[in-house]
Amino acid sequence: MTPPPPSQVAPPKRVLVIRFSQTGQLEAVADQIVAPLKADPGIQVHVETLQPLQPLPFPWPILAFFDAFPETAHMRPPPLAPLSLTGDEDFDLVILPWQVWFLAPSQPIAAFLQHPVAARLLKGKPVVTVIACRNMWLTAHEKLKTLLDAVGARLMDNVVLTDPGPTLATFITTPAWLLFGRKRGFWGMPDAGLTAAQISGARRFGLALRDGLHRDAERGTEPLLAGLGAVVADPRLYVSEKAGTRSFFIWGKLIMAVGRPGSVQRKPLVLAYVVFLFALIVTVVPLSLGLQALLRPLFRKQLTKIKTRFELPSGSAYDRCHRYDS
Repeated sequence: MTPPPPSQVAPPKRVLVIRFSQTGQLEAVADQIVAPLKADPGIQVHVETLQPLQPLPFPWPILAFFDAFPETAHMRPPPLAPLSLTGDEDFDLVILPWQVWFLAPSQPIAAFLQHPVAARLLKGKPVVTVIACRNMWLTAHEKLKTLLDAVGARLMDNVVLTDPGPTLATFITTPAWLLFGRKRGFWGMPDAGLTAAQISGARRFGLALRDGLHRDAERGTEPLLAGLGAVVADPRLYVSEKAGTRSFFIWGKLIMAVGRPGSVQRKPLVLAYVVFLFALIVTVVPLSLGLQALLRPLFRKQLTKIKTRFELPSGSAYDRCHRYDS
């Protein structure tokens, strides 16, 4: 078969991947999604790895960790190191893997979305967001959508992968990972973070994105990842998240009024908040979950509405998984 003349050959699709990962977990997920795109000669992928101007520690010293929450909750992140992008580049699709910090988008992602370059790059562009987190992401997702709306981006799909461990166990295992670098489980609790199967399974999203790009589906309004089990929302956590978000906001405002990040003046208040947060986790959260379990029959309709809203646009159905799962 004679190939078409060069003038009729479609230009390659261009995909931008914006990412930041401290533990390497989100990077592993992004690699699985991006691999089928990189392997396709008809798709060009540019990966922009965000670097804070002041490097962030990992594992985190405990005071530095909690000292980061006021600016995170108020989405006032420190600046990033210079980007390799100018804003004049043109991409067909943007993939945005991100982490949840203190029920808000991580500081580097918030900094990027408030960067002048982002406003030029993302305006009118379809964006696929990818969340890898403990299990509370609903209110953070609302905040991220606000940032995307501010730069005129189109949220086309959302993928959410959460730690499968019991909620109360993850309150211990996740901090142990972040503060001490210990991912392996202890005291009978599971390992922190996603399982290997969850990470490798993310490849199906990359395969579906590849096929969608070849159909020019990114130019439409329908999600590219429907039917792939992209997101399963747990509405039972929403009440706890709202309470936690309000707490982070109020305490964060108070701490920021005392001094700048890392200042000596903030340390007593940060320590006071650590004590308050611990008391909240061991008392209010279990009581809230227990009360919700008792009252769930009375609020089934409201919970269903919350679940439906947060599973948009990609949904929780699995009817297309057989096409991409090996």
